[in-house]
Amino acid sequence: MLERCFVRSETLICIHSSWIGPAIEQYAAWLGEHGYRAGTLAARVSLLRQFGTFAQTHGAQRYEELPGSVEPFLEFWFQRRRARRTRPPVTRHARIAIEQMLRVVVLGFVGRPRRHAIHDPFAEQAPGFSAYLRHERGLREATLGLYDEHLRAFAAYLTDIGQRDLRALSPAVLSGFLTERSQGLQRSTLHGRCGVLRVFLRYLHREQLVKRDLSLVVQAAPCYRLAHVPRSITAEDVRRMLDAVDRDTVLGRRDYAMLRLLVTYGLRAREVAALTLDDIDWRHDRLRIPARKAGHSTAYPLSPHVGAALLEYLRAGRPVTRLRQVFFHVTAPSRPITQSAVSSRAAHYLHQTGVVGPRLGSHTLRHSCVQRLVEAGWSLKTIGDYVGHASPASTEMYSKVAVETLRDVALGAGEEVL
Repeated sequence: MLERCFVRSETLICIHSSWIGPAIEQYAAWLGEHGYRAGTLAARVSLLRQFGTFAQTHGAQRYEELPGSVEPFLEFWFQRRRARRTRPPVTRHARIAIEQMLRVVVLGFVGRPRRHAIHDPFAEQAPGFSAYLRHERGLREATLGLYDEHLRAFAAYLTDIGQRDLRALSPAVLSGFLTERSQGLQRSTLHGRCGVLRVFLRYLHREQLVKRDLSLVVQAAPCYRLAHVPRSITAEDVRRMLDAVDRDTVLGRRDYAMLRLLVTYGLRAREVAALTLDDIDWRHDRLRIPARKAGHSTAYPLSPHVGAALLEYLRAGRPVTRLRQVFFHVTAPSRPITQSAVSSRAAHYLHQTGVVGPRLGSHTLRHSCVQRLVEAGWSLKTIGDYVGHASPASTEMYSKVAVETLRDVALGAGEEVL
């Protein structure tokens, strides 16, 4: 990898002669394996050599001692550049390069985790809570992620008010958290946050980590079933969205294939992200969606449009990798796409096309798929099986109103439909 970055032998000799040179070589090989361009390493070599020199002059003699020099070096690095640039961009990009190299060469090094990457935020004070959710309550990983999200917000609030001891929790603290940190949340999200908090508080009392069962003071506003109209869009909007994708690029070919899956089968974002090469049966023209939300799997006939879009991406877009997932990020490191990225890309094209609606994303296309099936006369039971609903009650929302007829009434006199 180093030879691809630098053609002058003097430069290579200078890197190899540095005491941190072997670490840079190992890091270069890692970058190559994970799909980074040679220019990325070339831009970081100078920084990494300076970091090695700085650490050595401050007493580091082994790679295992390098982590102790990260923060002092970042301060030094910022002071040299503060006249030209602000602190966050300078320190962020330098930190990324240094900590990424240390993760490769120093066994067990983690570095400063990003906030969204912190799992089990109360691991020190309530160490068994994660295991309780996973083993006693049998929650799925996706649900555990939601618990982490809400508890991270709670942990951040306790830090901000200077109360780190869970034994000092009180109704006033809980009320303050739900009041101050729930602004702008959807009613359903707030309902879920209160539910997570109640489970956590009951666990703390059961384990005698707090004296009172404070879960009794946490009450959420009620959420009513069938309170909303489906977030569907018209077939014309769907067509315009698909036509807006630039399929001459790798990004466009990948996104077009994902959008086709969402539109045709009404898949969830996580089901698209989890799709593997083994789930596509080209010989029998079938598509398998395993481990759905309802706990079962579904097999679909492979639509010609979906098959063509997948082939286009697999032949000229998907990176060369031993992993079996179908969809990958187009930027390095080459890693499987996440469900949030699938929904984000759907929202991007919906906004780009000028579609107007609440919370545009992958679920908008799922609702649109179901609405088309309702209008085609499919029974609710068949529709529920098709899109993988866990219960017939999940499909009832689509029977509330005839959406197109309601639009006709709203836009005109409506006498002809009465």
